[in-house]
Amino acid sequence: MTTMESKEWHIVAHAPEGIPTSDHLKSCAARILVDAASIPVRHVALEMLFISVDPFMRSRMTGREDGLYSPQFDLNQVVTAFGIGRVVESTDDKYAKGEIVTGPFLPVAEYCVVPSDFIISKIEPNGDVELPEYLSCLGMPGFAAWLGIEVLGELKAGSNVFISAAAGGVGMYAGQLAKLRGCRVVGSTGSDEKVILVKEEFGYDEAFNYKKETDLDAALSQYFPDGIDMYLDNVGGKMLEAVLNHVNEGARISLCGMISEYNKVWTEREGVRNLLNMVGKGVRMEGFMVGSPSHLARFGDFAQQMEGHLRQGRIRSKHKIYYGVESFLVSLQSVFSSSNMGKVILQVKPL
Repeated sequence: MTTMESKEWHIVAHAPEGIPTSDHLKSCAARILVDAASIPVRHVALEMLFISVDPFMRSRMTGREDGLYSPQFDLNQVVTAFGIGRVVESTDDKYAKGEIVTGPFLPVAEYCVVPSDFIISKIEPNGDVELPEYLSCLGMPGFAAWLGIEVLGELKAGSNVFISAAAGGVGMYAGQLAKLRGCRVVGSTGSDEKVILVKEEFGYDEAFNYKKETDLDAALSQYFPDGIDMYLDNVGGKMLEAVLNHVNEGARISLCGMISEYNKVWTEREGVRNLLNMVGKGVRMEGFMVGSPSHLARFGDFAQQMEGHLRQGRIRSKHKIYYGVESFLVSLQSVFSSSNMGKVILQVKPL
């Protein structure tokens, strides 16, 4: 039998509010059997290479089924995430030793054994596209941005588009996709440095630091004198309420996430008092999940289009890489601060 020593992260207590700490997440040692005689049929043993660290993971740690993202992680079980791994052994003819694969339910661990249907695609490494891009531009954040802009946004050239969390994993791609559509794009970020980033690297027309704005309504009046035609919402709360005061006739709002509300119980979340504005102006506001079957059916279209943009230099990425599986907790906590720019990724092992 071939056994690998592996570090993996377990959830040991739910965190109903606040940012998870070492009281909730623990690094554990495990021994993983990775030879063909030990793993079940149609399974693969993987050496994990990269893990995607995303805000939605937080919502699976509350212990509550309250309409956020479900199901919740089971206590004393390994946390899972979108990831990239190298096949160590396989009992499924579709996957061979040494191949690089990606999937949405891979353990935050150094080694693992998972059903082969947890894998959504193979990756052919080449010099054009770096592996982290398959967890960012060509992964869930890029897909979320593409769905929000290309599928739900119904954009026309010249539209006024607003993106919140513009320097984050989804926001950086959403703004660039809207610019490719010929739109005027404004973003909100959490620091002056990020304002510079989204304007200079991602091509936003304007951006502002929401932490410096004492009146969000006044800020949107300044940046959108002609109103907002489309809003990709990544934060919810007070920002969403302010946007509803500036929407144009027939505006579209894509609800991608609400990071400002994830760490609160629902009774403490910011209420939106002006939903009536949607009625008279015929505004459509729609939430979406990248994992829904109807959206996943579009993944091939997305991948083809975004890979073309990436290879031709029309889309740019920014990654914040944390190194070593032991850095998972720190990397997750960082998502809820303003310290990171771009997509947060955990590199489990050197390539």
